[in-house]
Amino acid sequence: MSRPTPLGDGPAAAARACLPEPAAAAFDRLAGAVLASRSAPLGALLRAQLPGTAGVRWLRQEELPPTTRPTELTSPQWLSLYECWTHAHRAPGRQAPGGQGGGRPSTHGHARGTARPRWGQ
Repeated sequence: MSRPTPLGDGPAAAARACLPEPAAAAFDRLAGAVLASRSAPLGALLRAQLPGTAGVRWLRQEELPPTTRPTELTSPQWLSLYECWTHAHRAPGRQAPGGQGGGRPSTHGHARGTARPRWGQ
């Protein structure tokens, strides 16, 4: 079942039409977040959507200045942004030795799980 998209007509809608249905829902999340502030510069919007310097790298790859507005993107640029966004969100997190999930390092001088309570000493 197809849901109506808030993208309307234009390059973002054309890019969405090129994607399979499971990817279209994720594209809608990205496009909705980027197009929520249509007049904001893309550089600022991408800082909220892509980790680290991925947004800056994507803008350079597409030869776009950070002041570009989201409404100025072409359909191929929307697809490229979506690909960059999905790769950034699929990247595995930091893994601790032994396959356990990462997390914050201990800040109190004990290895994880070895702190002894002060009472009972």
